[in-house]
Amino acid sequence: MAGIRPAFMFPVAILVSLVAVFAIHLYQVGIEGKVVSDLPSALINKPAPTFNLPPIDGKGAGFSSKQLAGIVSLVNVWASWCPPCRAEHPQLMRLAREGVTIYGISYKDTSAAARAFLTELGNPFKSIGADRFGRASIDWGVYGYPETFVIDRRGHIRYRHVGPISADDISDKIYPLLESLGK
Repeated sequence: MAGIRPAFMFPVAILVSLVAVFAIHLYQVGIEGKVVSDLPSALINKPAPTFNLPPIDGKGAGFSSKQLAGIVSLVNVWASWCPPCRAEHPQLMRLAREGVTIYGISYKDTSAAARAFLTELGNPFKSIGADRFGRASIDWGVYGYPETFVIDRRGHIRYRHVGPISADDISDKIYPLLESLGK
């Protein structure tokens, strides 16, 4: 051990620095309880984006922003290839059974796969639009799947939930908000 070469120390110093930064971030997340679903949205209390999506199977009506006016509803962005979407689906079915109006945006999915998903798990959606190229989802500010938005009677976004909805999310966040909006 004649000595440690300086060329070896530089990569080690960078690695140690990165580990320290990540450790500090993870420590803060643990203390402050930050979770992905709490991330803010620039669209809260603003009108939902304007869009007009075709139906997933090319038959009937799709889903457009015009349908959001006049009722309190949820908009759920999902995909058949998304495991968390499958995990949350029973909660969407529960909400639909309990009279909540839910619209769906099928993100970058094939018609066959989306239809098979709904045939297997049930269809909680009043109508579904196919966002084949992801443009509508970008306009909504979606970056993870599933994402769910609560829309008021004026067509404004009042709440955004990132990730799968759980039973606790329904009782603690969604139902109180729906009740405050007159649902």
